[in-house]
Amino acid sequence: MKPIIYQVFTRLFGNRNTTCKQDGTLTENGCGKFNDFDEKTLRRIRNLGATHIWFTGVIRHASTTDYTKYGIPCQHAQVVKGKAGSPYAITDYYDVDPDLAVDVEHRMDEWVALIERTHKAGMKVIMDFVPNHVAREYHSVCKPKQVRDLGEFDDTGKHFSPQNNFYYCWGKPLDLSNIPLQTSAGEEGDLFASHYEENPAKATGNDQFSNRPERNDWYETVKLNYGVDYCDAGGRSEHFNPIPDTWQKMTDILLFWAKKGIDGFRCDMAEMVPAAFWIWATDKVKFVYPEMLFIGEVYNPAEYRNYIAAGFDYLYDKVGMYDCVRSIINGGRPAGDITYQWQHTDDIRKHMLYFLENHDEQRIASSFFAGDAVKGLPGLIISALLQANPFMLYAGQEFGEAGMDQEGFSGRDGRTTIFDYWSVDTIRRGYYDRRRLSDYEKQLESAYQFILNLANSEKAFSEGDFFDLMYVNQHIADRQYAFMRQADDENILVIVNFDGEDALIDLNIPQHAIDYFGIEKKTYTIVDLFSGTSIEAEVLGEHAIKVEIPAYGARIFKMKL
Repeated sequence: MKPIIYQVFTRLFGNRNTTCKQDGTLTENGCGKFNDFDEKTLRRIRNLGATHIWFTGVIRHASTTDYTKYGIPCQHAQVVKGKAGSPYAITDYYDVDPDLAVDVEHRMDEWVALIERTHKAGMKVIMDFVPNHVAREYHSVCKPKQVRDLGEFDDTGKHFSPQNNFYYCWGKPLDLSNIPLQTSAGEEGDLFASHYEENPAKATGNDQFSNRPERNDWYETVKLNYGVDYCDAGGRSEHFNPIPDTWQKMTDILLFWAKKGIDGFRCDMAEMVPAAFWIWATDKVKFVYPEMLFIGEVYNPAEYRNYIAAGFDYLYDKVGMYDCVRSIINGGRPAGDITYQWQHTDDIRKHMLYFLENHDEQRIASSFFAGDAVKGLPGLIISALLQANPFMLYAGQEFGEAGMDQEGFSGRDGRTTIFDYWSVDTIRRGYYDRRRLSDYEKQLESAYQFILNLANSEKAFSEGDFFDLMYVNQHIADRQYAFMRQADDENILVIVNFDGEDALIDLNIPQHAIDYFGIEKKTYTIVDLFSGTSIEAEVLGEHAIKVEIPAYGARIFKMKL
């Protein structure tokens, strides 16, 4: 089965509070809960075509909301981004976000129950693992008794030691003078006049080893030490023998969550952690849980093969297929460039995760991207049907969510906030008040549902062979793209149109493709999968066929050999 991963930002997804006050607190703006993913909601996600759900932001992270009555430490507002905080500034690897629970004291039970409900709905569960950095005030209150906390026994007098969990700035205090002081925070809106103190300063999460991070640094996080000395006088040096303490602690965390019944980890900024650690950790996890998936956020194509060899099942194809398809949608590149992208990773194609949206990227419908979600449909068809590798979409994408709110810490930037308490209008209506969906949104959702289900209902797409037709169709390579897929005795031809006008094209089917797929020269019944209509036609190599393709659409023809 071809994995179709549906990413949800858990805090936002089920929130039906329509207040949406800029920079609002939890009490003012509300928050989605684990329990909002009931059987009906999960069934709708499954019917969309999803095989996996990535629940983003589950592990407890830094927030300005006060949960001290539950034994959860407060976080200083100066080192929290937004009221709700970044889900990638982890404060306790062994806990879940209390915002997501109806009953805070039983928050872990609610998470485990959601895992079980998701499995019963026929989908697998992906959760975040954030290995590179933690919140500045990281302190686990839920760790097992035998676990020593990160940094608990560090030698803070050294910049680097292989057995330290953090990097230190030689006794210098943290200087946040470049960071604007948050004016208010917490449920009561208290004024924070005090500055956060940290002495000695720990290195910042984005490999900033100064004690004075800039406002665009990941200043709310600190870098974890995997035995790499980034500031060695001779250059970067690795100290992996004996095994660094951080390796064991982080592998134990992976095993802790695996035991809860999840099916995979989406590993944040995986390439900022040495591949040697991943070899060690994935081997230990997969020895106990052989089906466990590891999805890596890796942006450097030169490192793709190293991280796949280190145990990753899938890697983001961001600096490649995503950037290419986005540019084609916006008219910046010819559609024929898709050929180069798949060829560049052809030897590892089953490991490349395609997507058009996630929490880091701008929404297709935003004015920063295409301005209209319909313009993204050709890219959806390419990303979901081109190869047998997985595809990921972000909740709300199927309704044309524009991400153009100005939520608070997250400004109006075409992205859906990960820092603020908020409610996403399209998701709220699409899952909890469908009578308020527009015809446009319903039609867009229907198109997504058709394509995503086609990716697995047709074996040619989920497992079949691939043939790129563009080398004999350069005359259409600016705004159209064509390819064939085949499995067993079924062949499917796909022609995609990225243009805003209907296109009437002459499509060449080369003799090489006829021979490759073993297609006999005879009359076949050809079914248009979009309309369900069929025609009788003879397939002959080296002869062009006329095909009309709708604007921002495609023709998908299936024939049984």
